[in-house]
Amino acid sequence: MAFIQIIEATTSRIGEVESLMDEWVKRTEGRRKAQRAVLSEDREHPNTFVQIVEFPSYEEAMANSSLPATSELAEKLARLCDAPPSFRNFDVRRMDDFSS
Repeated sequence: MAFIQIIEATTSRIGEVESLMDEWVKRTEGRRKAQRAVLSEDREHPNTFVQIVEFPSYEEAMANSSLPATSELAEKLARLCDAPPSFRNFDVRRMDDFSS
Protein backbone atom coordinates (compact mmCIF):
# COMPACT_ATOMS: atom_id res chain seq x y z
CA MET A 1 0.00 0.00 0.00
CA ALA A 2 1.34 3.46 -0.91
CA PHE A 3 2.37 5.72 1.95
CA ILE A 4 2.86 9.46 2.40
CA GLN A 5 4.54 11.50 5.08
CA ILE A 6 3.57 15.11 5.69
CA ILE A 7 6.12 17.36 7.37
CA GLU A 8 5.06 20.78 8.59
CA ALA A 9 7.69 23.32 9.57
CA THR A 10 7.87 27.00 10.42
CA THR A 11 11.06 28.76 9.39
CA SER A 12 12.28 32.11 8.16
CA ARG A 13 15.27 30.28 6.62
CA ILE A 14 13.55 28.41 3.77
CA GLY A 15 16.43 29.00 1.38
CA GLU A 16 18.74 27.12 3.71
CA VAL A 17 16.14 24.37 4.10
CA GLU A 18 15.94 23.98 0.32
CA SER A 19 19.74 23.81 0.10
CA LEU A 20 19.69 20.99 2.68
CA MET A 21 17.08 19.19 0.61
CA ASP A 22 19.21 19.56 -2.54
CA GLU A 23 22.18 18.10 -0.66
CA TRP A 24 20.06 15.17 0.58
CA VAL A 25 18.86 14.42 -2.98
CA LYS A 26 22.46 14.22 -4.18
CA ARG A 27 23.66 12.14 -1.22
CA THR A 28 20.86 9.58 -1.48
CA GLU A 29 20.96 9.06 -5.25
CA GLY A 30 20.31 5.38 -5.96
CA ARG A 31 19.46 4.61 -2.32
CA ARG A 32 16.48 6.76 -1.37
CA LYS A 33 13.04 5.19 -1.32
CA ALA A 34 11.03 8.40 -1.68
CA GLN A 35 9.32 8.59 -5.07
CA ARG A 36 8.20 12.21 -5.04
CA ALA A 37 8.19 15.22 -2.75
CA VAL A 38 6.23 18.46 -2.93
CA LEU A 39 7.21 21.49 -0.84
CA SER A 40 4.42 24.01 -0.39
CA GLU A 41 4.10 27.36 1.38
CA ASP A 42 1.02 28.28 3.40
CA ARG A 43 -0.57 31.47 2.02
CA GLU A 44 -2.34 32.31 5.29
CA HIS A 45 0.52 31.56 7.70
CA PRO A 46 3.83 33.29 6.92
CA ASN A 47 6.95 31.12 7.05
CA THR A 48 4.89 27.92 7.34
CA PHE A 49 5.74 25.12 4.93
CA VAL A 50 4.37 21.64 4.30
CA GLN A 51 6.27 18.93 2.49
CA ILE A 52 4.42 15.88 1.19
CA VAL A 53 6.68 12.89 0.51
CA GLU A 54 5.38 9.84 -1.36
CA PHE A 55 6.69 6.29 -0.90
CA PRO A 56 5.67 2.94 -2.40
CA SER A 57 4.97 1.57 1.10
CA TYR A 58 5.39 2.20 4.82
CA GLU A 59 8.29 -0.26 4.87
CA GLU A 60 10.11 1.68 2.14
CA ALA A 61 9.52 4.91 4.07
CA MET A 62 11.10 3.39 7.17
CA ALA A 63 14.07 2.19 5.10
CA ASN A 64 14.42 5.75 3.78
CA SER A 65 14.31 7.11 7.33
CA SER A 66 17.14 4.80 8.35
CA LEU A 67 19.54 6.26 5.76
CA PRO A 68 22.31 8.23 7.53
CA ALA A 69 21.75 11.17 5.17
CA THR A 70 18.08 11.28 6.19
CA SER A 71 18.93 11.37 9.89
CA GLU A 72 21.43 14.17 9.26
CA LEU A 73 18.85 16.10 7.22
CA ALA A 74 16.30 15.84 10.04
CA GLU A 75 18.80 17.12 12.63
CA LYS A 76 19.88 20.05 10.47
CA LEU A 77 16.27 20.87 9.54
CA ALA A 78 15.28 21.06 13.20
CA ARG A 79 18.00 23.66 13.81
CA LEU A 80 16.69 25.83 10.96
CA CYS A 81 13.08 25.76 12.18
CA ASP A 82 11.45 28.26 14.53
CA ALA A 83 9.71 25.35 16.30
CA PRO A 84 10.12 21.58 16.04
CA PRO A 85 8.69 20.28 12.75
CA SER A 86 5.69 17.95 12.93
CA PHE A 87 5.52 14.64 11.10
CA ARG A 88 2.30 12.88 10.06
CA ASN A 89 2.18 9.41 8.51
CA PHE A 90 -0.60 8.19 6.21
CA ASP A 91 -1.43 5.02 4.32
CA VAL A 92 -2.88 6.02 0.94
CA ARG A 93 -6.42 4.74 0.56
CA ARG A 94 -7.13 6.25 -2.84
CA MET A 95 -5.36 8.28 -5.48
CA ASP A 96 -7.08 9.85 -8.50
CA ASP A 97 -5.32 11.48 -11.45
CA PHE A 98 -7.44 14.27 -12.92
CA SER A 99 -4.84 15.53 -15.38
CA SER A 100 -6.36 13.93 -18.48
